[in-house]
Amino acid sequence: MPITTCIFDAYGTLFDVAAAARQAAAEPEFQALETSWPALAEQWRLKQLQYTWLRAVTGAHTDFWQVTQDGLDWALEKTGHAGQPALRERLLALYWELQAYPEVPEMLHRLRAAGLNTAILSNGSPAMLQGAVRSAGITEFLDDSLSVEAVGIFKPDPRVYALVEKRFECPRSEVLFVSSNGWDAAGAAGYGFETVWVNRASEPMDRLPWKPHTILPDLTGIPERAGV
Repeated sequence: MPITTCIFDAYGTLFDVAAAARQAAAEPEFQALETSWPALAEQWRLKQLQYTWLRAVTGAHTDFWQVTQDGLDWALEKTGHAGQPALRERLLALYWELQAYPEVPEMLHRLRAAGLNTAILSNGSPAMLQGAVRSAGITEFLDDSLSVEAVGIFKPDPRVYALVEKRFECPRSEVLFVSSNGWDAAGAAGYGFETVWVNRASEPMDRLPWKPHTILPDLTGIPERAGV
């Protein structure tokens, strides 16, 4: 069946999660990050994801904003920047204004012009997603931003992917799911979606029971993959 609905993970897929640390490092008051910001960004993202998995398997759900703060606190300590409240506050503020990757607006425009449904499916809380979409200037290109808060558990739980079918009333075979997280693309493939892993960092394939159907280096090729 042809693709009718394109669904995107948010953080790391549409929005550059390293942008907050990179921007803070460029500001005069946070020059201490000049050389360490890549490590901080990497550790922040890693812990953020790990905490979602741990909370999911233990049934200790909280919203993504709390997980984001917890991950940052760990990363700040790991990289030697703990005990700097102004830096912490600035990084968290910047996380609400993450930059979209350069190809995102044109890619989404092409999908919308072709009449496809487009939406986000994210671990992010509704408020976080609203802020990111508005800051990136892509509101007009999206039908919706679906959050795991509707089911109270993080990806890759199948109940999260089921939100797409409920919202758009379409069969799984008509959904193209796009994520920069290999485990997320794999989980969605196991659920029954057509999947694309946007592997910007050329990472190895995750050793899981399912695999993404397509691997791309960025989002430029998504319209073609969707049949546009």
